[in-house]
Amino acid sequence: MLKKISVGELKLGMHLHKFEAAWIDHPFWRTRFVLKDPADLAAILASPVKLCWIDTSKGLDTEPAPQAARVEPVPATPQAEAAAEAPRRETASMGDELRRASALCKRSRQAVMLMFSEARMGHALDTNASAELVNDVTESVFRNPGALISLARLKSADDYTYMHSVAVCALMVSLGRTLGLPEEGCRQAGLAGLIHDMGKAVIPTDVLNKPGKLTPEEYKLMCTHPVRGHELLSEARGVAAEALDVVLHHHERIDGKGYPHGLAGEKIDYITRMSSVCDVYDAVTSDRPYKPGWDPSEAIARMASWEGHFDSAIFAAFVKTVGIYPTGSIVRLASGRLAVVLEQNSASLTTPVVKVFYSTKANLRLPPERLDLARSTDKIVGRESRAAWIAQQIDGLWAGDVLS
Repeated sequence: MLKKISVGELKLGMHLHKFEAAWIDHPFWRTRFVLKDPADLAAILASPVKLCWIDTSKGLDTEPAPQAARVEPVPATPQAEAAAEAPRRETASMGDELRRASALCKRSRQAVMLMFSEARMGHALDTNASAELVNDVTESVFRNPGALISLARLKSADDYTYMHSVAVCALMVSLGRTLGLPEEGCRQAGLAGLIHDMGKAVIPTDVLNKPGKLTPEEYKLMCTHPVRGHELLSEARGVAAEALDVVLHHHERIDGKGYPHGLAGEKIDYITRMSSVCDVYDAVTSDRPYKPGWDPSEAIARMASWEGHFDSAIFAAFVKTVGIYPTGSIVRLASGRLAVVLEQNSASLTTPVVKVFYSTKANLRLPPERLDLARSTDKIVGRESRAAWIAQQIDGLWAGDVLS
């Protein structure tokens, strides 16, 4: 049976029958195929196409609409009245939250450094002390989901180990929010992200921070950090079983080719499948001792092409979380101008707010100009490499004075 749906309802396993658009607008030379690859899904979401047809006899259907149920009135209670009168959760603009997130990043760095130091000295870890930090991260993400996850990506090579933990914490909270986890579930996911690499505390620093390629022996030693972290935290107070599983299995792959146990598919816990996406994204977009980070949009595109690495549904949710063109990405516009992405448009992944800064036609810099692509006739036609640009200048365009 054919059914017309919005492309936002597409999911892996559906049989795509036809796009409701001209062939030039969609990214495929053919239709009528089962949607299996997350990269294909990301490409459709990035295209101008809004509607398509699926064949439910050859693939998955959309979720049926829930049937209305009769709700019996209940007497009001003081608790219910108080909840009804409770103010809505605070929200913040990108600029305002970036300033708050900058201060939070500094505090978080010190807290994680202390946690690693305690582990190196053999002291028993008390992760209850991290609860306040995770709460602050959660509050920031709920005020504005783009600010902290973008700012935490900017870290020096020397700070990588510590700030990577903070970044994965923020990404886990934000991804959990996209996936519909309750707020407490988002906090638990955040704590798991914060402690996922604790095993690196007992890896020799000359291996951990080596500026070149690891030898086979050093790589083998580095691959012990999930098991060693699990051993450390199994003796700690306040660590949930789900968080321990993230520590032990965040390097597993959906196709069973990960480590340390080669788990595959649903044998990997759901929250652990979340962590593997967040961990890899922050790793590849961060400057490391041995290589510069990838542009965020390049990272999304490359990760989408890695067959067997990630849970496809979780990865698709992650793309919605950070965007096809995450904050800090350099994009090329149809007008021939270059721009850096400032923030996402929740209604459309392909029309973020950007800051224009360069004309490729005139080959000169332009006065920086904020442009909401959802309200513009201009549009993104491709990604642009960061290699030709000074990273601090590009990041200054979107992060502003919080980097100074």
